[in-house]
Amino acid sequence: MAANESHYSLPLPGFDKAPKLLIVVAPYYKDIADQLVAGACAEIEKVGGTHEVIEVPGALEVPTAIGQAFRMAHFDGFVALGCVIRGETTHYDTVCNDSSRAITLLGLQGACIGNGILTVENRAQAELRAEAAGQNKGGGAAAAALHLIALARRWGGAKRSVGFLPEREEIQIASQQGPVA
Repeated sequence: MAANESHYSLPLPGFDKAPKLLIVVAPYYKDIADQLVAGACAEIEKVGGTHEVIEVPGALEVPTAIGQAFRMAHFDGFVALGCVIRGETTHYDTVCNDSSRAITLLGLQGACIGNGILTVENRAQAELRAEAAGQNKGGGAAAAALHLIALARRWGGAKRSVGFLPEREEIQIASQQGPVA
């Protein structure tokens, strides 16, 4: 979105039970990451939510950490934060595309994730987008996660397997359902 264009933001959802979010940040550019985190924390706190912040080495590790937490911990949602600034090699494209693709795949598996990993051409663009009192992309990512949490709760929110079940689970489910008519 161009900085001089106006846009609509959904009002934050309300919650009967406060949501708990994990913020996963890659602090490669520490000052930018700190602004993203500040914006995300403030947005979560607006709805009475709680958050935990963990750091990982880089943007490629953000979805891995979220995937681990989605499988092994008890968070309602996740906020992915970091910054990738274009350099002289194609590594930029790999990091941007692969981190985004992995976050999307986790979302399709049911994880409620707001993606606030900035992918920019230069530091000035990153600073403008990260500033909590400015474009507040960290807050926007948290808001996205909160909206997805609200939808998951509306639709039941239970984590279910996607894809094939191991044979022993198929047998157990079949025996619970009884004979096929």
